[in-house]
Amino acid sequence: MILAEVVRSGFVESVHHGSVVVLDADGRTVAAAGDVTGPFFPRSSNKPLQTVGMLRAGLRPAEPADLALISGSHFGEPFHVARVRRILATAGLDETALRCPPSLPLSEDERDIVLRGGGGATPVLMNCSGKHAGMLATCVVNGWSLEDYRDVKHPLQVALAAAVSDLAGEPIAATGVDGCGAPVFAVSLTALARGFQRLVDAPPASFERLVADTMRAGPELVAGTGQDDTRLMHGVPGLLAKGGAEGVVAVAVAGVGAVAIKVADGAMRARMPVLVSALRRLGVSAPVLDQLETVPVLGGGVRVGEVRSAW
Repeated sequence: MILAEVVRSGFVESVHHGSVVVLDADGRTVAAAGDVTGPFFPRSSNKPLQTVGMLRAGLRPAEPADLALISGSHFGEPFHVARVRRILATAGLDETALRCPPSLPLSEDERDIVLRGGGGATPVLMNCSGKHAGMLATCVVNGWSLEDYRDVKHPLQVALAAAVSDLAGEPIAATGVDGCGAPVFAVSLTALARGFQRLVDAPPASFERLVADTMRAGPELVAGTGQDDTRLMHGVPGLLAKGGAEGVVAVAVAGVGAVAIKVADGAMRARMPVLVSALRRLGVSAPVLDQLETVPVLGGGVRVGEVRSAW
């Protein structure tokens, strides 16, 4: 299914195929395109569900805001890195315990600062280091081994898989290795949307709602300054958002519904125009959606077209 088209000088030069599902407040599918029942890897959009798994396994953060970072894909800004280190220190660890790969910040500005300062790639700068810090802290609480916490058979990963399956409402269809080296669990697009809806509609005292509330209260910790997830959660009251690699994004609004998208070719530029179209089908409106409904296409340094939803 063609979800988005790339228009240059009035001519459609490229298209992006993919799948999208829109659930209403009762969890019914009100709109869909492509394959929304077959399994796929949600990549980092799984993180909020995995964080619930950590809480169920005994993780108790020193500050609620830690959960936003653990659930996020941070851009390596100083406040991100400092909080990762605090999560580790609270558990009696330091960044040498991290088993995510060395990386430079996702933020181009922060990447330049690191390189100009003579620094280089380190695990703590990797966008998943918050999740890994949370995983390690959960292991410490339970007395589980630390060296192999990424192994799919480790008690931690068994617990996280159980939480993802429970929240998604279907069995995990496949397990892979994510970019950070930790397991990634395959579910359907409909199941991912259902899981996000469960987070925002859960009772206030529940672990699910705690994760949703801390993410919505600290959008910069989930992504970074000016990033799509951050802008969405600031701009649409009550909206929970978490993007993932390879063209994935999932959102939910309490009492309204949920959306999950997978762009088939992994193109990140197609996500926001399609998401805006999907949210409008649920009656959601906000100035930020007007800002995100197209992505500029440039020619000679000026806008000559756009990436727009074709769905």
